[in-house]
Amino acid sequence: MSSPADSCPLCASDGAPAVWRDDRLRVIAVDDADYPGYVRVIWCTHAAEMTDLDDEDRLHVMRVVLEVEAVMRDHMRPDKVNLAALGNMVPHLHWHVIPRWRGDRHFPDAIWAAPRVAPGAEPEAFRELTRAAALRVPEFHRRLQERLAVRFLPSP
Repeated sequence: MSSPADSCPLCASDGAPAVWRDDRLRVIAVDDADYPGYVRVIWCTHAAEMTDLDDEDRLHVMRVVLEVEAVMRDHMRPDKVNLAALGNMVPHLHWHVIPRWRGDRHFPDAIWAAPRVAPGAEPEAFRELTRAAALRVPEFHRRLQERLAVRFLPSP
C-alpha cells in the first residue's frame, strides 16, 4: 500500500540542491524571474499541516521562515513580503516567502491570481528594478546561509 509521501513531489525532491538545510527542513530557491529572491521553506518529512508537528518543530519552522523574511527585507528590499502556506496542490508542509514590489505583474493580488500586466508590458522602470533585484539574489542566498547557520546549526 502506498503512502501520501510516495507520490509527493516535495518528498521526491528532498535531495535537490538547497540554499540552506538542517536536519528538519530546507530552504530552496524558486526560479521565478518576476519575483527574484523567492524561496520556499520545506519541511523534510511528509506532513500536511503545521499541527502535524510538535510544538518544538512548529516553533523551528516559524523561526526559520521569519529569519528568511528578515534577510529578504534587509537585502532584497521589497516593498512587501508575502508569506503563504497553502498546500492545496501539494499537501506537504511548506512556506512560500515571496518578495513583492508595487507594480509587479500581479500587484496587488497574490502571485497565483491572473496577472494584471502581461509579460513584457511592465514599465521600463519596473523592469530595471527587477533586473537590479535579480543581481542581488546570489548575495541574498549567501547572507541567508550565513544567518541561518549562525542561528540554527549546532556549534562544532
